[in-house]
Amino acid sequence: MRRFPLAVVLAALMAALAAAILIAVAFGAVPVPLERILATFRGDGDPTDAAIVLSLRLPRVLGAAVVGGALAGAGALLQGMLRNPLADPYVLGASAGASVGAVLGLIVGGAFGVLLVPALAFAGALLSVVAVWQLARVGGQTPVVTLLLAGVVLSAFAGSITTVLLVASDRLQLRLVSVIGWLMGGVAVVSWAQLVVSAVLVAVALTVALAIAPRLDALSLGDDAAASLGVDVEATKRIVLAASALLAAAAVSLAGLIAFVGLIAPHFVRVLLGAAHARLVPAAVLAGAVFLVVADLVARLALAPAELPVGVISGLVGGPFFFALLWRYRAAYRL
Repeated sequence: MRRFPLAVVLAALMAALAAAILIAVAFGAVPVPLERILATFRGDGDPTDAAIVLSLRLPRVLGAAVVGGALAGAGALLQGMLRNPLADPYVLGASAGASVGAVLGLIVGGAFGVLLVPALAFAGALLSVVAVWQLARVGGQTPVVTLLLAGVVLSAFAGSITTVLLVASDRLQLRLVSVIGWLMGGVAVVSWAQLVVSAVLVAVALTVALAIAPRLDALSLGDDAAASLGVDVEATKRIVLAASALLAAAAVSLAGLIAFVGLIAPHFVRVLLGAAHARLVPAAVLAGAVFLVVADLVARLALAPAELPVGVISGLVGGPFFFALLWRYRAAYRL
């Protein structure tokens, strides 16, 4: 199959992301034309436009881009490490584990919530990924059926813990509706500081991912082959688990549980660029950002003035995509 030049794909994805961001900022309950958005960015726009664009829409749209990029990057990493096209932070329970940590951070956070929520979300995601990976391994292998079952069970268990925390916390009872909406996959950026913290976490994790990209390529040949090429297999897996957990934590701290972005974006990019992770990861991040910005726009406009959680849109798109992957790989994995 013909592969496209990396520069062309990245340029196209960046242009698509810029266009998606502008369109998402422009449309909503109160449309803001492009010329007024640009005037706001220059600092000579109407105060009402400035409040809508800079305080409400732009943080949310950029938050959706960060979340989409983080989930896509985590999916690309997990698929590479596990040599499994069905791996995804949501399917493997990383997002559910991160949600438990994030809710704990909301309960005890106080003035340190901006830092504590992603920190505890990272701990929850990391514990969840490690638990699922260890439970699914059989004789040094990770069967896809066992992996999926372990992810489903852990997600259900983590969901129950999250529900108990929500009901038991007097502090969260006062804003239970908004917290549940966030957990269902609603992008909720309460401050620019929160957005910056999550963006920095994503940047750190993606830097690590790019640094170990050649090792991930070697892992695709199998653990023994990778070791024969001088790759420290176990250390590489630990780094991948930590990076993917950090990405899942950043995503959950901004938008709760959003499914299937980590499946859709890497598969789309892999068709264009191939499986080399140095090419795959940055392109998948951009594709995931574009997808979630557009999905969030659809969620805001589909039932206006009511608003859907963006997790509903990603689920409606990703569910059939996941079933299609199951059908495609059923023979290889004896599904």
